[in-house]
Amino acid sequence: IHFGESSMQKCEIMLNDLIDSKRTNSNIKASLLNAPGTVAGQEEAEISHDVLDATIISSNFWPPIQTEDLAVPASVDKLLSDFAQRFHQIKTPRKLLWKKNLGTVKLELQFEDRSMQFTVVPVQAAIIMRFQEKPSWTSKALATEIGIPVDSLNRRIGFWTSKGVLTESVGPDADDHIFTIVDSMSDVNKNSIVNESCEAFQMNEDEGESSVASVEEQLKKEMTVYEKFIIGMLTNFGNMTLDKIHNTLKMFCAEPSYDKSLQQLQSFLSGLVSDEKLEMRDGLYLLKK
Repeated sequence: IHFGESSMQKCEIMLNDLIDSKRTNSNIKASLLNAPGTVAGQEEAEISHDVLDATIISSNFWPPIQTEDLAVPASVDKLLSDFAQRFHQIKTPRKLLWKKNLGTVKLELQFEDRSMQFTVVPVQAAIIMRFQEKPSWTSKALATEIGIPVDSLNRRIGFWTSKGVLTESVGPDADDHIFTIVDSMSDVNKNSIVNESCEAFQMNEDEGESSVASVEEQLKKEMTVYEKFIIGMLTNFGNMTLDKIHNTLKMFCAEPSYDKSLQQLQSFLSGLVSDEKLEMRDGLYLLKK
């Protein structure tokens, strides 16, 4: 396998980012620890800066990263804000843009009769941390609090119900389920999935979520900007072959310039056919009627 010079340069930058992240983490933690009032002024409810390890990447040289809005608890948000502020002071003029949905979170949950340890993705941590505020939430209220769609919440919260940490019941609104923290195993069936005083759970591949956009997802995102051009061409010129669409895009698309391969265009057009926006007959693409 041969890699081009450009690809190797990106790999080198990615490796340097990982090495530099470790150094930056140490410097920021040391400066926060020595900052006047940082330790003495911390309330018990706040989270220690020692628990945060950031991977700081040069976004232009890494694969596209999946992003999702996520409202983290106030204590976590302050931790991220303090870290970002100190980073800016050390690395001026660079600033951190947090991808709050990425990474892993190690949690230890303390209950009346048991202790449990978990390694989860941030959205799962954000969900369970809300139960520190009150023991029960409806799915709609919790989704609003965290800033994610209800269907997304219902999918993610299943991790906690499967581990016996939360119970699920149907409320007055059949579409708005109620989730309640299980403080004591006497509150649920003794044969529940959780039956030891201390257990550790590691998320598996199905429970974890990919943080890197797939090649198909990224191509679709990059090609979407050309969709209007393609629809316009087929409206004005009628049926067109793959080659003709490709060459026309290269000639007339200046902003943004068209730099995709014939195979990438074919893949995108196949997606438009699947979405029933286009048809393909005898090697010709045409608008779906």
